[in-house]
Amino acid sequence: MLTDYLLSRGYGLFFGGWTQFGAAFATAFLIMILFGRPFIRAMHNWQKKGQPISENVPESHRKKAGTPTMGGILVLIAIFIGAILFMPMDSMVGWIALSSLAMFGLVGFIDDYKKVTSQSKKASNGLRPSVRLVVEGIFVVILAYLINKTMPSYIPEYSLALPFGIVFSLGVWYYVFAYFVICGGANATNITDGLDGMLAKLYMPVLIVLVVALYGATRIGFMDTVLFMPTTSGLYPVLGAAFGAVLGFLWFNAKPASIFMGDVGSLALGGFMGTVAMLLKSEVIMGIAAAMMVLILLSSFVQTMFFKITRILTGTGRRVFLRAPLHHHFEELGWVETKIVDRFFVMSVLFSGLALMLLKFA
Repeated sequence: MLTDYLLSRGYGLFFGGWTQFGAAFATAFLIMILFGRPFIRAMHNWQKKGQPISENVPESHRKKAGTPTMGGILVLIAIFIGAILFMPMDSMVGWIALSSLAMFGLVGFIDDYKKVTSQSKKASNGLRPSVRLVVEGIFVVILAYLINKTMPSYIPEYSLALPFGIVFSLGVWYYVFAYFVICGGANATNITDGLDGMLAKLYMPVLIVLVVALYGATRIGFMDTVLFMPTTSGLYPVLGAAFGAVLGFLWFNAKPASIFMGDVGSLALGGFMGTVAMLLKSEVIMGIAAAMMVLILLSSFVQTMFFKITRILTGTGRRVFLRAPLHHHFEELGWVETKIVDRFFVMSVLFSGLALMLLKFA
């Protein structure tokens, strides 16, 4: 919007992707900083008791009772304003990325609303998992179809790109793959959002990898392993706004958190992450960068499946971890929350570093 206006007035500086990235970053970050405290007060006044503390978390989390949730609403507002102001209005990839934010944010909002209004401490007090997965699946089909339409003619339809320059068509399985990438990303970020500041700290290194992949996709010769897709330049302000909003949210979410992200933010950011990776044909790279969040998601899956299988075989359910997901296991071992978050952050940086090496040299 603003970019188109400035370009029409002869301000060529705003034609550059990095200028759009920086402007959108600054806008989203300032929105978070300036409006964060009033938003927290408004959420506290509306929610009264804040987010109910689940019965399935360690005892130490009980002291967090009363902390307002749904901070992701302000995060999404900041991203939308920052991105739309500096994104070329004809950028299909930009609108697809923002659509994923809106779709998964809507699911998260309904989930959060049910939790806050019911004040139930049961882990299943939001949307039923089956309903949520079906709705997310419908959104993924829409997004995958649109993503495929943005691909240049020299890239096979419904294709998957692997490191070492391997590209092949998946056919109808493309939609199944998209489900794992986008829904997997949404649920990985959702379950990662369990300790103060953790989601933001684990998410930002992944965003950096996606920004580097974007640069490679819009610059011939910078990365031989990245497909050249010049139309993806519309993602610069979108990723800039996302980075600024998440960093601004960390200001208020760092321990002790003044507000929680909530499903409205965590699901939206995860779906957005997967969608951008598919737009850039960097799904595998994104999976490696987000490996710490994937491990957290897998720990919960392994715990649930192992318990059910052992209960069927022996009559008594057994557990792999003291408590799932993984961060709660370490809490039960006696690790303080900040140590878990910082060490998981270090692992996220290492995984993202590996992803960057594969981007450049694979």
